[in-house]
Amino acid sequence: MSTAVHAQEGHDRSDLPLVVRSSVKLGLVQSLVVLAASLSYRFLGGTAESAAVGLLVLGGLAATAILPGLWTRARHAEGIAGAAGIGLGATIVYLVVDVALLQPIGTYSNRWLAIGGGSNWWYHPVWWMAGTFIAWMGATALANQAAKRGNPSPGVLLVSALTAAGLFGVLAVLVGVPGAGWSLGTFGVAFLPGLALAA
Repeated sequence: MSTAVHAQEGHDRSDLPLVVRSSVKLGLVQSLVVLAASLSYRFLGGTAESAAVGLLVLGGLAATAILPGLWTRARHAEGIAGAAGIGLGATIVYLVVDVALLQPIGTYSNRWLAIGGGSNWWYHPVWWMAGTFIAWMGATALANQAAKRGNPSPGVLLVSALTAAGLFGVLAVLVGVPGAGWSLGTFGVAFLPGLALAA
């Protein structure tokens, strides 16, 4: 007779094998998004560059916000914490790929280096914090939706987060937040409070 308690299909999951597998999958997705964005910056210009990078950033944000919560079936604190763990683990996987592959092959343009004062290492702590926060808030929003409707709706999460991010971005430009402009960077930063508001 087994005394182990097995998770039921509808309940949160946060077991270590799931978190590790999911972290690797999401980290590889993030790596591909960054590689594609860096190639877009290098080989495209103007409207084509903005459109390509914008779609890639949107896809990366959506994957990071939605997939961890779906994989853990986040309904309570355990699933939300598991999703945040996936977000953190994915950033570690990405950073290994970045250091072992992307930086040695010269992926990043001079613009990327100029932002960090000539170093690629400036964004690693930002990546850890943002990747974990986005997965955490996304899972929280999905858990809230499941509590209200019975099932989470990734589409509703994404639309509400993007709408709030757009409002925060416009507000940042209008009130003159330093560095804010009508740019993809401002939208990317505004997505963080937008997602928190959606949650």
